[in-house]
Amino acid sequence: MSTEEGERDIAEHRIAIDALDRELLRLLNERAAHAQTIGRLKAAGAAYRPDREAQILRGLQQENHGPLPDEAVAAVFRQVMSACLALEQKLSIAYLGPAGTFSHAAVEKHFGDGVAAQPYASIDEVFRAAESGQTDYAVVPVENSTEGAVGRTLDLMCQTDLTIVGEVKLRIRQHLLSRAPSLESITRIYSHAQSLSQCLLWLARHLPAVPRIPVASNAEAARMAASEEGAAAIAGDAAASIYGVDVLVPHIEDDPNNTTRFWVLGRQKSMPSGRDETSLVMSAHNRPGAVHALLEPFATHRVSMSRLESRPARTGLWEYLFFVDLEGHQDDPPVAAALAELRHRAPFLKLLGSYPAATY
Repeated sequence: MSTEEGERDIAEHRIAIDALDRELLRLLNERAAHAQTIGRLKAAGAAYRPDREAQILRGLQQENHGPLPDEAVAAVFRQVMSACLALEQKLSIAYLGPAGTFSHAAVEKHFGDGVAAQPYASIDEVFRAAESGQTDYAVVPVENSTEGAVGRTLDLMCQTDLTIVGEVKLRIRQHLLSRAPSLESITRIYSHAQSLSQCLLWLARHLPAVPRIPVASNAEAARMAASEEGAAAIAGDAAASIYGVDVLVPHIEDDPNNTTRFWVLGRQKSMPSGRDETSLVMSAHNRPGAVHALLEPFATHRVSMSRLESRPARTGLWEYLFFVDLEGHQDDPPVAAALAELRHRAPFLKLLGSYPAATY
């Protein structure tokens, strides 16, 4: 093919893309108009429907035949839904700040850019913001695949009136950020303690003698690395962009599959979406076989557990609470039957919520 023929083919493809973009714009605005009408018809009803959004994203992924990967399709349509939702109601979302944290990234992944993301200095403050109505929802970290459960989140879930309405699974990509020209120029490393733990092997191999200084958040670490000569931070892409500091070495996390799970907390009940999870917390009698008795209803009704974790109950020495994640919605007959039995066996039982499983 000659250069002239190649340029002519490129021009034809660009003309086709321009036409498709105009058609996409027309269809997007048509979709937005339907969303506005639905908002008026619902009146005081909740604008955000996590079950409905999960069904849409899963359906689109099933219909997807490429070349775009499923994750890209979900991300694009998440932004479309976010923009349409903002026409009905501009949601405010509390998260553990400041801007640039992984919690911030979880808000953007789940809600898109059409919301007001509100940073708070602690997980306690994030809970209080949603509980008091300062924000519509909250996003809180619950567990990391490397470091385990986030204890403060679990403790507060026992006390709050909020319920889990959704979940986010965020792949954690840790980078070494610095304005230093090389690793040899780095004199100190700032990061959140958990991120330092997630990069221990890399740090031991490449920067074994450099002091590691825990700070309140990765975003704060990035801010310090941007302003102090010889300083470096371990943080993600968002922090690097917000605070204007270079990625000196990308992907330094020890586990390439490092993932953090977040819960979306609100007040409405999430309806069944077709692929859901249910979370609860319970206690056991202090006697032999007590925990077995609590788990037996799940086996009887063939309900799968995806997580079982114990934490001190803070009510007495050697007393524990058990946090459980189940596959299925609380309204699904097998789950409902198992929970009905469990209520007669557990001294304490709190249903934390049923919600759509993360779609991507």
